[in-house]
Amino acid sequence: MQASPHNQPTLRLCADDAALAQAAQLLRAGQQVAFPTETVYGLGGNAMDDAAVAGIYAAKARPSFNPLIVHIADLDDVNAFAVLDGDSRALAAAFWPGPLTLVLPLRGGARVSKLVTAGLETVAVRLPAHPVARALIRAAGVPLAAPSANPSGRVSPTTAQHVLQGLDGRIAAVVDGGPSGVGVESTIIMATPEGPVLLRAGGVTPQDVASVVGLLPHAPVVADSARPAAPGQLLSHYAPKGTVRLNALAPKAGETMLGFGEISGDLTLSAAGDLREAAANLFACLHQLDATGATAIAVAPIPDEGLGLAINDRLRRAAAPR
Repeated sequence: MQASPHNQPTLRLCADDAALAQAAQLLRAGQQVAFPTETVYGLGGNAMDDAAVAGIYAAKARPSFNPLIVHIADLDDVNAFAVLDGDSRALAAAFWPGPLTLVLPLRGGARVSKLVTAGLETVAVRLPAHPVARALIRAAGVPLAAPSANPSGRVSPTTAQHVLQGLDGRIAAVVDGGPSGVGVESTIIMATPEGPVLLRAGGVTPQDVASVVGLLPHAPVVADSARPAAPGQLLSHYAPKGTVRLNALAPKAGETMLGFGEISGDLTLSAAGDLREAAANLFACLHQLDATGATAIAVAPIPDEGLGLAINDRLRRAAAPR
């Protein structure tokens, strides 16, 4: 089955047992359902069903060369389709469930759709911490391929309402589990013989990774835009409708200011200069700027450390030429 027809409104479901059973039935039938995670809302489809995964790409208008993350409910679920050992196993033990995605070798004969892996011999896997996400995956009985639940390249959603603003009528349902807590997507790590490689900065910092494996991850790689190795590596991504200028100390004429710390703005990521608060507010602020019709956005400097690495990664991609 394909994505929901455009003239059929998307169901907004609460997160009780009956609603989760309804959402799980839609997923087993090959439909696409958005659901909350602790990072952002994901757009789920059966990772073993080519048509269901194709429906994710269609709903998002996402390039099919851009791989997806497979979400599982329990650690042992990964063994059905991927090889988890060495540093990857140590990182999973330390940070799963949580905002860490691991790029793992595909297991021989794995039933994961090739549309999920974009033809690569690896698969990105995450065990989310959000109880609603895990309950839905268990109820569906299948691993869920799930990018962020927004039109491709646009601002990621941190509430069910954000999902509906971008995808209403294009997907079957959204499960409303309240606002996401972390607010930026998961960190993506690939373990290699030379040490861990950081493919995307996110909710687990490089220092967190080093505390487990003894090495800081290699600097973020510059992706081949024609064949990214993991989600979130396209140069232009997470973009609001207005243009974005970074490291601004004050707005220019016609700009709307997004402040941080001592630099105030029309909206502020964190007046206290708290990176955790700023990460949680980032996408909500960008959605708010879209809603107010901001055509030019100036963003205050964000320290490039800890969660600031993830925030700046998203902002640089939001500011990239489109």
